[in-house]
Amino acid sequence: MVDDLAISDAHHAPIAKPQQRSHRGSARTVLWGARWPGDIAIEGGIITAIGHVDPRRGDKRIDCSGNIVTAGLVNSHHHLYQWLTRGQAVNEGLFGWLRALYPVWAKLDPEDVHVAALVGLAELACSGATTVADHHYVVPGGDDSVFDAIAAAATRVGLRLHLSRGSMDLGESSGGLPPDSVVEGTDAILASTQAVASRLHDGERIWINVAPCSPFSVSSELLAGSAELARKLGLRLHTHLAETLDEERSCLERFGQRPVALLAELGWTGSDVWFAHGVHLDRDEVARLGETKTAIAHCPSSNARLASGICPVVDLRQAGSPVGLGVDGAASNEVGALQPEMRQALYFARLRSLDATAFQPADSLEIATAGGAGCLGIGDVGVLQIGAKADLAIWPADDLDDIADPVAALVLGPDRKVSMLLVGGEVVVDQGNPVAIDLHEVHRALSRRACKLWPDAPRG
Repeated sequence: MVDDLAISDAHHAPIAKPQQRSHRGSARTVLWGARWPGDIAIEGGIITAIGHVDPRRGDKRIDCSGNIVTAGLVNSHHHLYQWLTRGQAVNEGLFGWLRALYPVWAKLDPEDVHVAALVGLAELACSGATTVADHHYVVPGGDDSVFDAIAAAATRVGLRLHLSRGSMDLGESSGGLPPDSVVEGTDAILASTQAVASRLHDGERIWINVAPCSPFSVSSELLAGSAELARKLGLRLHTHLAETLDEERSCLERFGQRPVALLAELGWTGSDVWFAHGVHLDRDEVARLGETKTAIAHCPSSNARLASGICPVVDLRQAGSPVGLGVDGAASNEVGALQPEMRQALYFARLRSLDATAFQPADSLEIATAGGAGCLGIGDVGVLQIGAKADLAIWPADDLDDIADPVAALVLGPDRKVSMLLVGGEVVVDQGNPVAIDLHEVHRALSRRACKLWPDAPRG
């Protein structure tokens, strides 16, 4: 049993309401002895010193001898609910994969999504993520309590959550890709988005973003209305863009425009916008995104799994676009972890450019931290500096002593999980395990729910 979540067998789990976490007073915590970057002092959830920290009476000391400490990673694009549908449609590109999974996602209720979010967030925490951007766009029957369910899971695990109120209003009968059973009305979506933001957005632990799903699943009216609503409420805009050639062809057939031009015409460029994927961009589109400081969440493993292509990360960064790193959903990246994506990003950037100097381990760490924070419009996470929030990942590095550069060791070395994760100075993962939930138990609860979605699948 997972404490008050009361997950048992195949029964529904009550959803706890999100609550604000308070700091634990002003006593100083010191991470000492780290191989890199040295000692770190934390007071009131904020980093107050880095390097050598002289001991002070009353300090709480955490031994990091030989470990590597980084800013907490920022996952700039995810779909937490997709933990329920891993390992399916493995021979499909994006459109075929979506057509296979949409009817299954239509069966999900908020409690299914809550359990999937618990697993997904806990796994991301173990892989070093302190901030997660989740894009949830399947809302059967318009039941937007699903967003409360995701927010409650983030509060329970202890992570910061940028929750994108996703949506689809263009079903198959109107020329869209998704079945009509999973789309909502345009006006209802906009009203719900405002209501979800009103009850959940606090700008500290939970942010709400306005996020129609993609150009091939929503109407121009929803895209334009979403941009207007986001600016009215001071929220950020997010959607998928330029992920596949199929998407490009769809936009050209429907609108006579490529995806970037279409979105720009509807108000979707600027420093308050970030797109997922950005794979199929020409030189002029890269320049346009850079000039407007429009950000891109790079999802290398998912793009490879679906044979979508490789995002021009180096070109985008040179043009001035913030670039973050994303896992994407576990249905197209079954690992579900952010740390391995740093290595993937380096490999893909070098493969695309055929230049071993084009992208370095430090670049991978940057897009996984400050770059992701740039996508989300936040400046006090994803950085190791005095005054930043004490969102920190402590990586065991006893197997990496022979690699001189600690950043290269972390990025290029074997996949690893954190030994400890702190969010605002609070311990969220300790000795490699989430402190607030039994991860093994919630995995079992998730498996039971997932198996009900695939009754004809063989069981081991």
